[in-house]
Amino acid sequence: MVKRLNRRQFISRSITGAVALGAGITGVRCAPVYNGVDRISLGSTGLMVPRLAFGTGTRGSGGQTNQTRMGVPGFVRLARHAYEKGLRFFDVADMYGSHTYVREILREVPREDTILLTKIWPHPRGGENPAPVSETLDRFRTETGSDYFDIMLLHYQRSSAWPGEMKEQMEALSRAKQDGIVRKVGVSCHSLEALKTAAEEPWVEVIMARINPYGSHMDADPGEVMPVLETARKNGKGIIGMKIFGEGTLVSDEERQNSFNYTVNSPNVHCLTLGLESAEEVDDAVDRVMALCTRSCC
Repeated sequence: MVKRLNRRQFISRSITGAVALGAGITGVRCAPVYNGVDRISLGSTGLMVPRLAFGTGTRGSGGQTNQTRMGVPGFVRLARHAYEKGLRFFDVADMYGSHTYVREILREVPREDTILLTKIWPHPRGGENPAPVSETLDRFRTETGSDYFDIMLLHYQRSSAWPGEMKEQMEALSRAKQDGIVRKVGVSCHSLEALKTAAEEPWVEVIMARINPYGSHMDADPGEVMPVLETARKNGKGIIGMKIFGEGTLVSDEERQNSFNYTVNSPNVHCLTLGLESAEEVDDAVDRVMALCTRSCC
């Protein structure tokens, strides 16, 4: 969870501080403040996505998260603000219970102007095996109100042998791609071994990986993870960085800025997903990231 900022702190710290800190990073050509985030190419997937995604999985438990605990009106207000700041990339998941919440914002904005990512939980729960992927996708479409998904991930992969274990789900998602229900497929990784496999697996188009400069709530030391992400990038994978604030453990101004510097300036991280909880946090993230200005501005 990101540390709360009031409006005065936002103005004095995120704008001035981000520009000053960003200007000292090698490779930064300029550090202007933008009104919203830009779009970037997600590896070799062919997707152009906002540099920041609106994450909905903060402090998740029991099918609820801090984003869904806002209630539908509060969620929609925040999602609308994020959308207006360029975060037209919604990161949801079955386990988060956020499908029906994103459905409400998708009623207000053009679906074709958004990127919708969700995740299938493919592991047994409560002693029961998961439902067939085709049934799950039908449910997801009903819950989100969207006929298709831009990115579909197999959630929480930890085994190095996950392609063999997930063969049935992978084949079903490949059929869903052929049917136009899913555009791109991939995995969210929660171990270094799973990440190494994903970096080399031809089926994988998109990887969600835990990355920050401090190693907080990561799969291994950043020095071990970043070379794996480099391999994935060279293999054409689109890479989405998550946990860049270490699940809310990196809350100081300096830690947040260093985390943005590390991830935004890396060619091995195409975009970030952030579990934002207020308009001030959205504004702060947008200004910090765009102040770094290392890829497509200037």
